[in-house]
Amino acid sequence: MSPSLTVRRIAADQGAVLLELRNASLRDVPHAFGDLPGDTLSADTSVCNAAAERHAVSRDSTTFILYTEGYPAGLVGAAFESAAPRRAFVFALWVAPAVRHLRGGELLVNTAGRWLANEGATQIYAWVPDTNVTAKRFYERLGFAPAGERIRSSDAEDQWATLLMRDAPHASPSA
Repeated sequence: MSPSLTVRRIAADQGAVLLELRNASLRDVPHAFGDLPGDTLSADTSVCNAAAERHAVSRDSTTFILYTEGYPAGLVGAAFESAAPRRAFVFALWVAPAVRHLRGGELLVNTAGRWLANEGATQIYAWVPDTNVTAKRFYERLGFAPAGERIRSSDAEDQWATLLMRDAPHASPSA
């Protein structure tokens, strides 16, 4: 029997869960999100508490948490740029290795995409390091394609990231 997966928007009191998942992601993939591992591993709990409180109610940025059998097993961020043209992004996607085969990443990205669409997005963007072929293939399977932009990595001058984009899903009637 396969474990059940659910995704929920972060709650205001889940700062400790946010810190736990970010630390797990950095232990698994140390430089995947541009952070230095020590930055989050030594983060003050109050910083994560404040982020959870903000993300629980914000209409500009949030975090979604993946659960398997009720236990946190992944996360993704969703946010709008603050400046025009206010593009909508998914970022910092991570799923625990033990449940990656269950399509939790797809569930996270699609949930974040629906939230962004309900907040007015018409396209969803994601920056993907050129060296992360697995992530690039994952996003392509979800309908993302190159948007024509590349940037240098902040970690290494010789590494680049490509901006991927797909159309946002239709907003739900309750939006």
